Amino acid sequence: MKRINLFLVLIASALMFSCVSSKKFNEMEGRLMGENRQLRQEVMNLNTRNNELSASEERLRSMNDELNQKIGALAYEQELLTRARQSLERDKANLEAQIEAVRKGTSSEIENLLAELQRARGDLNQREDKLREAEKILQERNARLIELQEALRQKEEAVNRLRQTVTNALTGFTNNGLTVFEKNGKVYVSLEEQLLFKSGQWEVDPRGQQALRDLAAVLAQNPDINVMVEGHTDDVPMRGANQVRDNWDLSVMRATAVTKVLLQNKQISPERIIAAGRSEYLPLDPGKTPEARRKNRRTEIILTPKLDELLRLMEGN
Repeated sequence: MKRINLFLVLIASALMFSCVSSKKFNEMEGRLMGENRQLRQEVMNLNTRNNELSASEERLRSMNDELNQKIGALAYEQELLTRARQSLERDKANLEAQIEAVRKGTSSEIENLLAELQRARGDLNQREDKLREAEKILQERNARLIELQEALRQKEEAVNRLRQTVTNALTGFTNNGLTVFEKNGKVYVSLEEQLLFKSGQWEVDPRGQQALRDLAAVLAQNPDINVMVEGHTDDVPMRGANQVRDNWDLSVMRATAVTKVLLQNKQISPERIIAAGRSEYLPLDPGKTPEARRKNRRTEIILTPKLDELLRLMEGN
């Protein structure tokens, strides 16, 4: 009888130990899967950021190469002008020699030489006037190129400062449905649907409103920044009624809703903001998976420093 009781106790202990171990294993497995998903998302974000930085670097390299070509062309023109100046100096020296020869010649020789010298003097004066004009134009073009280089540098610095300022202001939302990156000389603030809206809705959630208010504070302190708000949807057709009947309507309503939250900050002029709906036609991921469609459902706030002065300089060159 004692042996039977002991055997039953051992069996019960084994079963309890097995249940506890299985529960801990499942909990650990769940945590690891969650961490793995988060790491995959962070890797995707880093890859996207790296691609954007590479594209930006390539654009800057191309612009720099173009400026270097123009500077090389100016250097060649400067060399041509220097040669022309040297030729002019030689002609002047020859003219002086001819004048000295006139002093020593006969009357007829003097008259012929004087007429020839007069013609030569007129030609030299015209050449010198043209040379001065060419040198003036070359100096002006060189000054404009230097000014353009400085404007490009300042514009790049302004974009980088703006990106860093926005990133700092929205630190609490970064990697929680919000991403800040630079692309084509502009700063993009991309907000996932889950941060701003419920599925199929266009009223901004309280947490999304807080992120937008933080961004609006940055925009209010930088009045020389233009703003475009773009609404994006996935490719799943929406069948609605009244105000919102399809994805076009939904993307426009969401962009407008975000714009209105930004304009709650009275320091932001409405003329600075454009609200636009892009529907499903500018996806981040063309795939048809739930993950791809989740990424495509987003609102992008595109910040662009005013480039009036830079455009003026580029048109002038």
